[in-house]
Amino acid sequence: MPRFVAFDVETPNAANDRMSAIGVAVIEEGEIVSTFSSYIDPEVHFDPFNTWLTGISADTVKDAPNFAALWPTLRELLGSGILLAHNATFDLRVLACCLDAYGLEMPRYLPYACTVQMGRRCYPELPNHKLDTLCRYRDIELDHHKAESDSLACAKLLLDYEKSGLDVTPFLRRYDWWTRKSLRGV
Repeated sequence: MPRFVAFDVETPNAANDRMSAIGVAVIEEGEIVSTFSSYIDPEVHFDPFNTWLTGISADTVKDAPNFAALWPTLRELLGSGILLAHNATFDLRVLACCLDAYGLEMPRYLPYACTVQMGRRCYPELPNHKLDTLCRYRDIELDHHKAESDSLACAKLLLDYEKSGLDVTPFLRRYDWWTRKSLRGV
């Protein structure tokens, strides 16, 4: 099994172009080997809905680093394996917007996989394949809309899918940072 880097972001408002938190869980050889999480000062306003949903407000992030300050750590983590997220195109788009906002770069193509897509294949009988639905079904602990918990749950879902016999290879994609499009294969 290749190295996967599960990540989840929370956003401060409906624009979904900045992060207020990020969670990361690294999977190597079928085990979660490390986690990382941080609040992020998005340097933009918070919508009441996002604060209600995530519990993160301007007060929560007042002493947190901004994205640019956190980027050296995130670049090393996120660039160290195949990215993994639940509804991956959302998290990848937010990441791309943050990179643009601060004039930061990633390699043009980065491999990724989406646990929503895998969940649809692995558990087609479910009414939907939202993170909380899958976690309830598979008895995976989740404190939803908390980046650290969501990223860890995403990692555990991948391990669950593999134990169920799912071949993840057909779900591997490349994300093109320049065009913000998903491409098949790695």
